[in-house]
This record gives sequence, structure tokens and C-alpha cells, in this order.
Amino acid sequence: MSAITTAGFEEFLEAHLGQEMLRFTTAGSVDDGKSTLIGRLLHDTKSVYEDQLAAVKKSRVNRAANGHVDLSLLTDGLKAEREQGITIDVAYRYFSTSRRKFIIADTPGHEQYTRNMATGASTADVAVVLIDAKAYLREGKLLPQSRRHTYIASLLGIPHVVAAVNKMDLVGYAEETFNAIRAEFVEFASQLGLKSVTVIPVSALEGDNVVAPSTAMRWYDGPTLLEFLETVPLAVGDNDGPLRFPVQLVQRPDANFRGFAGQVARGVLRAGDRVMALPSRRETAVRRIVTWDGDLPAVAYPQSVTVELEDEIDLSRGEMLVAAGTDGQQSLPQITRRLRAMVVWMHEEPLVVGRTYVAKHTTRTVRATVKAIRYRVDVGSLVHAEADHLAMNEIAEVELETNLPLFFDAYAESRTTGSMILIDGLTNATVGAAMIVGAAESEGEQDSRAALVLVAGRPEQAERVRDAMEARGQRAVVIDDVLIPDDALVAVVRALEIAGVTSITARELSAEALGNVVRATEKFAEGAVVVGEGLDEDEILRLAGVQV
Repeated sequence: MSAITTAGFEEFLEAHLGQEMLRFTTAGSVDDGKSTLIGRLLHDTKSVYEDQLAAVKKSRVNRAANGHVDLSLLTDGLKAEREQGITIDVAYRYFSTSRRKFIIADTPGHEQYTRNMATGASTADVAVVLIDAKAYLREGKLLPQSRRHTYIASLLGIPHVVAAVNKMDLVGYAEETFNAIRAEFVEFASQLGLKSVTVIPVSALEGDNVVAPSTAMRWYDGPTLLEFLETVPLAVGDNDGPLRFPVQLVQRPDANFRGFAGQVARGVLRAGDRVMALPSRRETAVRRIVTWDGDLPAVAYPQSVTVELEDEIDLSRGEMLVAAGTDGQQSLPQITRRLRAMVVWMHEEPLVVGRTYVAKHTTRTVRATVKAIRYRVDVGSLVHAEADHLAMNEIAEVELETNLPLFFDAYAESRTTGSMILIDGLTNATVGAAMIVGAAESEGEQDSRAALVLVAGRPEQAERVRDAMEARGQRAVVIDDVLIPDDALVAVVRALEIAGVTSITARELSAEALGNVVRATEKFAEGAVVVGEGLDEDEILRLAGVQV
């Protein structure tokens, strides 16, 4: 009997662990009933313990009318939240049904807590935007807060957006009211480019269309909120794209093994695949995909593994493996030091042009300087406005320049390789969340910063070129130190190139030695070598990628 019980429990546990996990976020304006809706979901799916429910019933704070239990108290955990009847911080709640497991990110709706909403919604598969039906009738249109929440959902690339039209009981469950709200919301969502939009009439207080179908809205024949959450397809886009494998750690337990540990950020990696290392662009093949449980033939996003390669290549933390297919540039990420990103600012000290921050993108950590604020978004009206700084909770498109090239996809293509965070280098505080739009160069211009400038026999010109480059914001150094021998020149150029610094030399090398240096440098810098013989300084600077 005991063996049967144990087997049954193991089957149940295996089935539970194998269930799909859906993450969804909720957002609503003040008094839209968002916390009540989540409390209703938890209560009606039998996900609330008896002692929790008893404590809520005994609470001295009860804003529900007509003898209802105030289910919002199940989620508003902070004392200030209960007293004010608002959500302040992001709260995570967990529940499951026979179909799926769920993680709820209960985010605040107030404009001053935009950063909290962005944090909670950044990993969501579904955004539930609450709309107060009674407030809509009073204002005659969608509230600015509802528009702002929907805009942030589109900005964060959440695949599915569902508008839960709440408090239908207070408008007599009127179909006309719901149809008007649905028409306006769908039109607004289409302007934002949202592709999967659903509108559901609910009453969180009465439980209509939350878990069970409503008997008061028989005119509605769509899914309940829970049915929608149980059946909405999960995004698989990161499995379909080209391979992205950021290296997190180089493992060398002994002389016989060298592996590169990391998480597949996009695409599929198979044993035997040809891969390219960035930024060196050296190609090799995957020998093994190693895990604690043994080798695997293939892995996909978001699995974490260790990869052993056929060849010994220069690859370290922060660099990336990508597919080395026959489609050439199509399988490569964008590689540049200048990029555009939508930034949600999260710190009391504003973002200002010219300030340098630490940027963390996948496993790569670089210094990022704010070159320009292209526009700030008024999250209420969605109007683009000029700005010279970015205050806390504001959103803007910002142009950044990093000291090292980043390997990224646009956030619209991949939320993993298209996102990064900005960190204050002094306090180590996370000050901003960035969604990459693309490279900052215009009209196909590429990041052509020179790795090496050769001005043989002209040390004074080397000094002037260095000063001119630094005056224009490009770091450069003359490497004609007596302690650097000619045969170490390429290694020094490589080290400085990784740090985002251009090397300049006035050494007089033989034709053979010069050719060797140029060919070796072009292997990792892809043609970014300027030979200044017979050129004036302006021409040298132009070829080196400096605006004259």
C-alpha cells in the first residue's frame, strides 16, 4: 500500500513539475479593483489557506460593501498599502490549476511607481490591464492611466494584452458600455502595434467572469479571465531565432577540458554545429554540450549548459557564440558601440547627457556614456517632447556609446539580448532599464573606429592624432614605449581594442613586419587599420572613424 501511495505521489509531482508556467502582470489605476481581482483569482481557484482567509475576514480594514470579504487584503501586504487602499511595491503571487502554473506580478498603477511596474512586467507573458467601467462612463473615455499601462506593456514587448473591464456590476452589466470600452481600447492598442489583444467584462467583487462564467452577462460568449490565462499560447520566439550564447564562465577543471558555461539566450545549439566567437569572429565547431546529468545532443532557450569546442579559441566572459551559417550577416547580431534604447529611469538623481554609467547586457559589463536624449515620452498623452534630462519614472529614447562593442538584437526581436540595465558606478544602484531599439548609426553607417593607426617615422604627428582623437571623445594612446617590443605589438593592440582604445604608433617597421601586423589586427578588428603614409591629419582622423 505504501509503495502504491509513493508511486502515486511521484506521478503527481512529475505531472506538476511538467506543467507550463505562465507569468502575467496586472496594472490598474487607483481604485480600479486590481488587488481585488487577484484576490478573487486566488480565492476562487482554492489557492488561499484557511488561516489567511480568516485573517482577512477579521481585519479592521474592509473596503468591500454589502458584506463582501475584502479580497484585496490578500495581496496588499504592506501596511501603507492596506491603509491607503493602493498598491505600492511589486508583489508576486503563485497559484496553479490543473492546466498551468502561474506567477502573478501585482504591480502598482500610480505614475510615481512606473519603475515598479516596469520591473514586474519585464518578464511577463501576459499583461492584464484593468479598466474601471464606472470611471469610463464618468469620463466618457479611457483614463490616461489605462493608456499609460497599455503603452508600457507594448514598450516591454509583452506578447499578449488583456483588458479586464471591471466593476460591470456598477453599470448594470450593460453590454453597450462594454462594447464602447472594447472599441476604444482595441483602436488604441492597434496604434501601439499590439498584435494579441483581448477584452473581457468582469466583476472582481462579485466574481463574474473571473473564474466562473457570469450569469448576469449572458450576452458575453468569450472566455473567462482564468480560461484565457489557461489557454493563451506561450511565446516561443526566442527558440526560433538565430543562436545567441553569451559566455558567463570559462571552466578549466584540468588540462584536458576547457568549457564555456552560459545560458542559451536565443535559438538552438546542437553538438556538431559550426559557431562563430564574437568579437574575434573565429569559427569552430561544438564538440560537446555538457550538463550535470550528462551530454545533450541539443539545447534551446533558456537552458544553461557548458559548451566544449573543437578548437582552442580566445573566448571569455561577456563574449558570445553565434551561428556560423551560410547566411552570413543574417545570423549575426548587431555589433556596435553606439546604440539607441528606450530607457525607464528608476533613480532620484536624473539621467543627464554626458554622464557615464555601467551597463550590463547579457553577461557583458561595459561603460556607457549618454550621448543624447532623442525625446521623452509623456506617458499620459504619449506625446514626444524634447528633454535635456530624465527624472525618476520618466521614459525616453536615449543614445548611448559604450567603451566596448555590444552584440545585441533589437528588443522587439529578443527580450533577452535586447535588454540591459544601467548601474551607477559609485553607488552600484540600478538606475535604469533599457530596451534596445537598434544601432545609432544612420543610413547603414557602421561602427568603424580604428583599432590601429600607423604613421611610420612621424612621432610628432602620432601625438597630434592622439590629441585630436581624444578632443573628439575617442580614446587613443601612443604605444611607442621602449618596453613594448615589435613582436608584442599585435597583443598590445588587441588588449587596447578590447578596452575600446585606439592604438597609434610611429614605429618604422619592415614591409614584412608591417604586413604581418596589419593582417593580424584585421582578424579581430575587421579592417580597422589606418596606414597614414602620405595622408594629412584630417584624412587620418576620418579614416579612423572620427568626425572632423
